[in-house]
Amino acid sequence: MKLIVNADKNWAIGKGGDLIFPIPEDMKFFRETTKGKTVIMGRKTLESFPNGQPLKNRRNIVLSRKGGEFPEGVISVRSVEELEDAVSDIPEEELFVIGGAEIYRLLLNRCDEALITRVDAVCPDPDSYIPNFDELPDWVLAEQSEEKEHDGVAFRFCTYRRK
Repeated sequence: MKLIVNADKNWAIGKGGDLIFPIPEDMKFFRETTKGKTVIMGRKTLESFPNGQPLKNRRNIVLSRKGGEFPEGVISVRSVEELEDAVSDIPEEELFVIGGAEIYRLLLNRCDEALITRVDAVCPDPDSYIPNFDELPDWVLAEQSEEKEHDGVAFRFCTYRRK
C-alpha cells in the first residue's frame, strides 16, 4: 500500500478541507499515478471532491466509522479489518491512501511507500498534518526530483520508503 499527498515545509496538508497548495503539476502526477488503481480515503476527503463524487477511472473506497450514504461507485467500509477484506484481491502496489490526515495516520503502518510532493513554503493556519517522514525511524527518503516551481512556489516530488 502507498500513500500519496502534498505537504508543506511543516508537513501540513490541508486547511478547511482543501489542499493548501493546489499545484497543477502535482495534480497531474496524482491523476496519472492513481488512474486505474484503488484509492482509499475518509468521508471528508470524498466530500471535498467536486459534487462529492468519487474519482473517475479508479476504485474508490471510503473508510468511515459512521458509514452512511455514499454516491454510486463508492465502496464503504467501517474498519481497517473491513478494508483489508475489501482489498484482499488487489495487489499492494495498486492501493493508494489519499487522505485525509486521520486516514493517513490510521493506515501508515500498512504502507511501504509514500509519494509526497514537498512544497518549500508554509501554509498560514493549516488544520491538518501528516507525520514528519524525515523523523520517522522506519522511513527513508529514497528519491526526489529536481526542484520545480509554480507561481513562485518551489516543490519536489519525493518518494519515501519503509526501511
